[in-house]
Amino acid sequence: MPKALLPPDLSIHYEVDDYTDPWTTPEVVLMMHGNLECGQAWYAWVPHLARHYRVIRPDMHGYGQSTPPVPADYPWTIDLPIDTTMALMDHLGVKKFHLIAAKIGGFIARRLAARFPDRVSTLTLIGTPPPIYDTAARVESLTKDISENGIKPWARRTMGGRLGKNFPPEGMEWWIKMMGRTPVSTQLAFVKNIPKADITPDLPKIKCPTLVITTEGSALGSVDEMRKWQVLIPNSRLLVLPGDSYHAAASDADVCAKETLKFIQAAK
Repeated sequence: MPKALLPPDLSIHYEVDDYTDPWTTPEVVLMMHGNLECGQAWYAWVPHLARHYRVIRPDMHGYGQSTPPVPADYPWTIDLPIDTTMALMDHLGVKKFHLIAAKIGGFIARRLAARFPDRVSTLTLIGTPPPIYDTAARVESLTKDISENGIKPWARRTMGGRLGKNFPPEGMEWWIKMMGRTPVSTQLAFVKNIPKADITPDLPKIKCPTLVITTEGSALGSVDEMRKWQVLIPNSRLLVLPGDSYHAAASDADVCAKETLKFIQAAK
């Protein structure tokens, strides 16, 4: 299993999917998963993308098979996973890449694209929170719930809103189990620190073509609320899908992957 050993002492797991013609030099697609997930979350996207691009799917620090876990008092900031991600790209010798991100991965990806405009060719954001991720009112209750009951019960209670009413029950069970493998301490560090994040000033600094995907009934915000921050990103557009899930990258994976592929190819 591929792992990158990054300073000071991080072991970052990643998968590379590349089914391009062996005599070509394909461009790179980097995929950033959401909270409580890992690179495996992108399984349905790989067949659409990997015939055309070299696809890199890392597990973020503290998730999946990367260095686990981070302690509950870990000083998590949005810039830490960005620095780790860019260190991984440097380790792999990747100078430029197309960036695809979902959920909180999209929150991180917006700042990454703003900080490294010369490295990101295109940006695709699927089912991602607004630039001010205000969960401060829920920190105490979430911390207590997860500390006492673990992640799986919380994931089960919230999965309907995440994946929508039309997602198959057996599929929901798969996502619950995958998310439930995240160490509790990693989630506690995340919950305690994410309310401090505000990436609004980063949006105008994003220079690459950007596609934002949401659903009509997303719990992360109405279409109008999504558009309010989307228009702050130069050269961006909003794609609205039918449905009531907020994790469209999972619930509408095939549609999202096909639209993203068209977007990336048209941006050349």
